[in-house]
Amino acid sequence: MASTLERAAAAVPASDTTNLAASLRITEIFFSLQGETSRTGLPTVFVRLTGCPLRCGYCDTAYAFHGGQTMTVADVLGAMAGFATRYVTVTGGEPLAQKSCHALLSALCDRGYSVSLETSGAIDVASVDARVSRVLDIKTPGSGEVDKNLWRNLSHLNARDEIKFVLCNEGDYEWAKQQLVERGLAAICPVLLSPSHRELEAGRLADWILRDQLPVRLQTQLHKQLWGEQPGR
Repeated sequence: MASTLERAAAAVPASDTTNLAASLRITEIFFSLQGETSRTGLPTVFVRLTGCPLRCGYCDTAYAFHGGQTMTVADVLGAMAGFATRYVTVTGGEPLAQKSCHALLSALCDRGYSVSLETSGAIDVASVDARVSRVLDIKTPGSGEVDKNLWRNLSHLNARDEIKFVLCNEGDYEWAKQQLVERGLAAICPVLLSPSHRELEAGRLADWILRDQLPVRLQTQLHKQLWGEQPGR
């Protein structure tokens, strides 16, 4: 019987089979509603890669720092085949910490998926497939990882992408507002402000945004409102 890799390779050009054989560490693959970004509410397959070089204080996916299982890109495509959606989000951890993430992203695009990538912004995004929507999470002082921001990533973003700030307190908000103005972020792509779960009330953030008339979108985590802290939801 043909393997998953052989079955997948048979349906694509020979030049693509190297991507299919690339291996990654995968924490989980699951089907849910997108809880963040401009795709909020859309049924989406999530591919969560294992590992992350950052340790943000508010991280809600620390279970993805270690473990996982080794899968080829073909294995991942096979695991996704039963889900009737064109939307895929590759997340982590920090997915770009694995070199084979690029092969996975390109393979997903080649198969017609609408792909988004959630990345910390601490790793160069220049070589990410241009068909992917990059969601760049700029780290605030409250995250404990503000020094890891790779600011040159901003020059690689375009209107297909999104910038996100997770805010822990009013100091984070003022810092993010300063970056928004000084770096002209709203002219690059949509900017999302998200309150850190259990640290900042969404209503307070909404009041600040309206007071200052910022050209941003308030983002809350829909999946947590629906299912709480359950992994894989």
